[in-house]
Amino acid sequence: MINLDNKKMASVVSSFQIPVKPQILTEMQLLLDEEEPDIESIADLISNDVGLSSAILKIINSPFYGMNRRISEIKQAVMILGLKAINGLVTALLLKSSFQGNACISLERFWDDSLDVANAMTFIGNKVKNKIPVDILYSIGLFQNCGIPLLALKFDDYKEVLIEANSSGNNSIELEERKYQTNHAVLGYYVASSWHLPKEICELILRHHELDFLFEISGNKEQLAFAALKAAEHLVERVKRHNASPDWEDIKEGVLDVLGLTSIDYADLEDDFAELF
Repeated sequence: MINLDNKKMASVVSSFQIPVKPQILTEMQLLLDEEEPDIESIADLISNDVGLSSAILKIINSPFYGMNRRISEIKQAVMILGLKAINGLVTALLLKSSFQGNACISLERFWDDSLDVANAMTFIGNKVKNKIPVDILYSIGLFQNCGIPLLALKFDDYKEVLIEANSSGNNSIELEERKYQTNHAVLGYYVASSWHLPKEICELILRHHELDFLFEISGNKEQLAFAALKAAEHLVERVKRHNASPDWEDIKEGVLDVLGLTSIDYADLEDDFAELF
């Protein structure tokens, strides 16, 4: 388990270019905190940013969201998805656009992979919608590895660390700690916390490589979301690269048990996702 020393963490992350929480999120939070949030005001706020509103409509009209009719206006999107879901989606999209600079990896490819995992989580959430809180899944999928671009923007040799981790079939946490005295899970947790994401999302980002976390929590939405994340990572690896995710064999049984799926159910899920993908 990662133990956070807040003083040490603050010292380390101060040298990174942590993206500032955008003003639009602060304004949206003020609207959401009202006793009776006004949907029209929230929709207007989002619609004023043409790029953001276009991206939202593109995402929710994708097959992964399973809408039975086309959504053409942000107000429709807010009413159908709900305030929590639209806030999570806006936050996730703004996060992607907040990382700028020369990185030692392709940020475009990184965000493509993150978006694929976010879409896979949404897809899984819709398939088992009675069990999983869909409103947090997309954000977790996109935010989980957001510490990686911070390391790639700061260290020219970080790509070598990722290559070494991939070739060994392990995550890069230990390698990052040895080389940089921090890791992408801690940095991602810091970003998520500074953007005031829900506590459960921050915790999942911090511990998303800790396989024991799946079995420490029982029956709550954090456990369901963690299982959905691991299932989504495997779906994307299978469909994009025809590989299994590195930790899949160790946790497959536990993940399917938490999600209430059989091996046959999951195979069908994989086939359906491949068709959409």
